[in-house]
Amino acid sequence: MTTSAPPHRPGEPGSTDLATRYRATRTLTERLAAPLSAEDACVQSMPDASPAKWHLAHTTWFFETVVIEALEPGYVSPFDGYRVLFNSYYQGIGRQHSRPARGLLTRPALVEVQAYRHAIDERLLRHLQRSPSQAVLDLVELGIHHEQQHQELLLMDIKHLFAQNPLLPAYHAPTAAPAHAAGAQHWRGFEGGLAEIGSDGDGGFVFDNERPRHRSFLAPYELAERPVTNAEFAEFIADGGYRQPLLWLADGWATVQREDWSCPAYWLPAGDGFEAFTLAGRQPLEAGAPVCHVSYYEADAYARWAGARLPTEQEWEHAATSSAVRGNFLESGRLSPIGSADGGLRQMFGDVWEWTASAYAPYPGFKPFAGAVAEYNGKFMANQLVLRGGCCVSPQAHLRASYRNFFYPHQRWQFAGLRLARDAG
Repeated sequence: MTTSAPPHRPGEPGSTDLATRYRATRTLTERLAAPLSAEDACVQSMPDASPAKWHLAHTTWFFETVVIEALEPGYVSPFDGYRVLFNSYYQGIGRQHSRPARGLLTRPALVEVQAYRHAIDERLLRHLQRSPSQAVLDLVELGIHHEQQHQELLLMDIKHLFAQNPLLPAYHAPTAAPAHAAGAQHWRGFEGGLAEIGSDGDGGFVFDNERPRHRSFLAPYELAERPVTNAEFAEFIADGGYRQPLLWLADGWATVQREDWSCPAYWLPAGDGFEAFTLAGRQPLEAGAPVCHVSYYEADAYARWAGARLPTEQEWEHAATSSAVRGNFLESGRLSPIGSADGGLRQMFGDVWEWTASAYAPYPGFKPFAGAVAEYNGKFMANQLVLRGGCCVSPQAHLRASYRNFFYPHQRWQFAGLRLARDAG
């Protein structure tokens, strides 16, 4: 199999530093899976989700199939059948087990998947000690970022799985976080003009869908200084937002009717209000925290109700470029959005992914990664919307202002919220 990754950029770390980050990333994934029983790790709660055991195996499959096969011509895996079982969507590599049937893979057992991880780790780390080519180091770098994406997916899928259980079990113990009153919403104005969007990777790794850096013209606009909160979204609900068809896109209204939506995912009626199911189990709904687990349709309807709109991804990136990548990420251990008492433009990163009004499409001059990993992003550039900023279960080092996430407009098991925008008057 012939494959390649993004070109090396000057000043990037060599194989020693990469091996350290490789070990740390692989160890963190296993730590995230550690609270799960073998039964937890095997079950698939819906076709969009995957069992934890599959995430553990697939991320290993990536390093074995994409990296080790590139290093060892004629390599034959000692793990019979895994090449098909744990291939996600790489048609160029070969067949895949049906995605909706991943929960039927009771074998290999969890302990066998863990042994698979350790065997591939040992083999790959031996190669890294031999100073492989820059092309191979780039593939390992891509694999690390790929695994970081699956760390987030793992927690998303565990939350969805546990929410199906009438016992509403907790994945982890609650972590105390200060409750903040969000205060009134304020707006930050931006003059617009020609803006540099995207990245060529001069500052380090970027995915192919972030490239190339290009200019985009922005009309003057305003961006809300913080995301929409739970309390604000509750006002939309109380005002009949889910019962007013004129607020909704046609597909959105059809989805509301079909799915019988009346509130964000994981909200639970409690007296006259709501509680929330979280990875720490059933918890009070923090009024000042960003609303989470809303679809694009819900975000768009709320924005229309509020007399505003969603930002384009170019507006979001233009505004975020001056913000440091800091906030509430996976590393905090909270695994749930929290409120912020900071002033000014805040929570651009962490807490919740923010829906934009932009279709997930290639940038002008887009070129996918070469070889097998050409299928990594480009093949999904249709019928999805872009989200920006990361969330409370995203690894902090994985994020940057140019990072583009994408989901279908009806999906809401991801940690997604919204920030309002409007044209400058």
